[in-house]
Amino acid sequence: MESPADGTDWSRDVHSVAVGDREIILVGTAHISRESADLVREVIEHERPDAVCIELDPQRFAALSQKRRFDALDLKQVIRNRQLAALIANLLLATYQKKLGGKLGVTPGTELLEASRTAERLEIPISLCDRDVRVTLRRAWSALSLWKKARLVSDFLASGFESAELDEDQLRQMRERDVLSELMEDLGRALPELKQVLIDERDAYLAHRIRETEGQRVVAVVGAGHVEGMRRALEEQREIDLHALETVPPVSTVWRWVGWGVPTLVIGGLVWIGLTKGASVAGESLAFWILANGVPSTIAAAAALAHPATVAAAFFVAPVTSLTPVIGAGTVLAFVQSWVQPPLVSEFESFSDDMASPRAWWRSRLLRVLLVFVLTTIGSLIGTYVGGLEILANVF
Repeated sequence: MESPADGTDWSRDVHSVAVGDREIILVGTAHISRESADLVREVIEHERPDAVCIELDPQRFAALSQKRRFDALDLKQVIRNRQLAALIANLLLATYQKKLGGKLGVTPGTELLEASRTAERLEIPISLCDRDVRVTLRRAWSALSLWKKARLVSDFLASGFESAELDEDQLRQMRERDVLSELMEDLGRALPELKQVLIDERDAYLAHRIRETEGQRVVAVVGAGHVEGMRRALEEQREIDLHALETVPPVSTVWRWVGWGVPTLVIGGLVWIGLTKGASVAGESLAFWILANGVPSTIAAAAALAHPATVAAAFFVAPVTSLTPVIGAGTVLAFVQSWVQPPLVSEFESFSDDMASPRAWWRSRLLRVLLVFVLTTIGSLIGTYVGGLEILANVF
């Protein structure tokens, strides 16, 4: 790759790939680096390409570029669309990046915004080439077993409490590396299923979208961890099924059977008890089911310091939602909590700081919604187990 006349060496971070009679210029960046932002601006100004591709999807681009992006966020709509887990994952990832950015003195995603601003200033078309982050997160989540999901969540939560200070040498090394891509690589070694979704699939997806971008010379700004995989995909002109990579796999047959099997066994057990042992025993079993589900969920909602309406609703919601795999108690009660005590916009902005302070979990309306979601889900699971065992015992 030709460097500018001032002698600046681009050889390590800038790579030219020939695709037929076109030239694709890959700029590998660290997602939390002022030097990367400067490099991106210099490359675009020097090369004056026909188009600039950026490793962002429209949702993440809006999140980076809009200063008051949470003003229009309707948490109730997020919960209604069953995207609360994706929002939590996004906020946790943003927390990680903000923490590193604070130590390095750089706003996360600066180089991607710099690519956008420079292209707009030079009137160069911009293409957002990454896959929808919600699809990526849901594909990654569905690829993991139940045990690995629990491990991943615990690791993310544990990282929120880490407060170890970095020395100057560590900070220097982090400035020179693509920290986020290295995090994904580390996750990939521990959880290969995640590497397949977060790295390999996105390498192929990004390369395909870049090839689709119009123009003889295209500059693509991507994380350094994606460059090698994208170079191979571009050089081989690898064809992929784009629709398959944009689709969230359906729930496995096993989990579908489990999801419907539990309520079927509970309802069937109650009917069988009524037919064989009488309505009185069936009524006692039903009352036990209601209490076994309602009490733990109510205690969980109270432990989250939920609004009294949410606490009261927990007792009635849990016994019903435990009989359907369509929606869980945590989702319904998080919706109720966000309705009666809507989170403040400022709490989305301060999420990173609040997450690192357990005391703030109960002060922040936003974190209280998340606590309601998590704790009442656990309470409902406990109730389903205890109540189901009691009904099963009465059947025999």
